[in-house]
Amino acid sequence: MEGGTQEDWDLLVEVEERFNADLVERVLGHLKLLDADWGGYRINRYQHSLQAATRAESDGCDEEMIVAALLHDIGDIISPYNHGELAAAILKPYVSEKTHWIVAKHCVFQGHYYNHFLGGDRQAREKYRDHPYYEDCKAFCQNYDQNAFDPEYDTLPLEHFEPMVRRLFARPPGHLELAETA
Repeated sequence: MEGGTQEDWDLLVEVEERFNADLVERVLGHLKLLDADWGGYRINRYQHSLQAATRAESDGCDEEMIVAALLHDIGDIISPYNHGELAAAILKPYVSEKTHWIVAKHCVFQGHYYNHFLGGDRQAREKYRDHPYYEDCKAFCQNYDQNAFDPEYDTLPLEHFEPMVRRLFARPPGHLELAETA
């Protein structure tokens, strides 16, 4: 890098922009990997993700939250113990601080429904009780995560959500941070 020229950096930026143009396809492709992950549930994680997004849309959530519901478990295949943080990192440049926090912390909040069966702390989410997004994350898990394992639920297909994902990732990275400082 120390010996790089302007021409070198211009080329690297051009190549990176071409690569980043396929980001949505890579994200959707990774989401589809969840189709093979049953984890012992009555539906697989892919169907769970679609169902979570369907439930969010049915509740009238905005597109940002619908996409967050769709992608909240995207990291489960390669990062099962902190998949929320991984999903939140993928979304961070494109979503609000609130949505980012909800996705990042949903694993802790989701534990309310099962930690006590596994020897864990069912009240682990209480350490965030005073956080401004506590109630939002609690509602996300209640409405779009813990109950999105129903094989009988009328779940929308990925094709329904793809335009929303494309619009979200078409936002300039960091656009919300820039708007907040203006």
